[in-house]
Amino acid sequence: MTDPVRLSIETELDYTFEARTAVLLQIEAAMIPEQQVEGAHIAISPVQHFARIPGHDDIGDRIWLDVEERLIVSYRSEVTVQRLVTDLSGLAATPPHLLPAETVDYLMPSRYCQADHFEHIVESEFAGLSGGAAVAAMRDWIATHFSLVPGVSNSNTGALESYVQRQGVCRDYAHMLITLARAASVPARFVSVYGPGVTPPDFHAVAEVFLAGAWHLVDATGMATGADMAIIGVGRDAADTSFLTHYAGCTLNRQEVRVSQIDG
Repeated sequence: MTDPVRLSIETELDYTFEARTAVLLQIEAAMIPEQQVEGAHIAISPVQHFARIPGHDDIGDRIWLDVEERLIVSYRSEVTVQRLVTDLSGLAATPPHLLPAETVDYLMPSRYCQADHFEHIVESEFAGLSGGAAVAAMRDWIATHFSLVPGVSNSNTGALESYVQRQGVCRDYAHMLITLARAASVPARFVSVYGPGVTPPDFHAVAEVFLAGAWHLVDATGMATGADMAIIGVGRDAADTSFLTHYAGCTLNRQEVRVSQIDG
């Protein structure tokens, strides 16, 4: 178990919508065993409806809102993270027929992670590797061959496009790693997190792989580590974990994410 890491999190959202719309919000740090959330407070401008529902795998909350025109959200919390962090390379893969039921969906191709197109690539590029050793090699391959370049991808970009472009943002890096891991029969899911070392400061996306009977966070960008990430939510890919999903045109007025480590 690593030493505890304390994070201060501040998030501000300000959006204007073209018409009355439902909004699904997921920006709060999840209350799960490996992270203790303290002083959490969320303030939301007047809305027609507010309801909490569980996130994927019961990790974190989503909030349904009925928004008439403008949405202003302010979220604050302090999170103490104390997570078991292990060297991936020594972790064994679980044979598919022995996987627990809750991991099976994360073996399958999904909207942004077209794993069925990458099986031959994985067999040739990572031949002779399995389990954690293969995932670590995939992480390092992405870090070597990809460049962090904002603006070259969008909300429709999936792993197939990213593999060709070799550029993108954290979301694209996570999709690529998840896709390669699934193609190697390792369950992998998309995780939205807060991280103190993320540049520029924003909601961050990483992968989580199921090895040796447990989930392990992996950031192919290298900007965050399992020891200092505060998890917001998980899903098959970015479609399941968006911080804000809406059903009408909108204008971004302001968005700020500030995450800092608290000394001591």
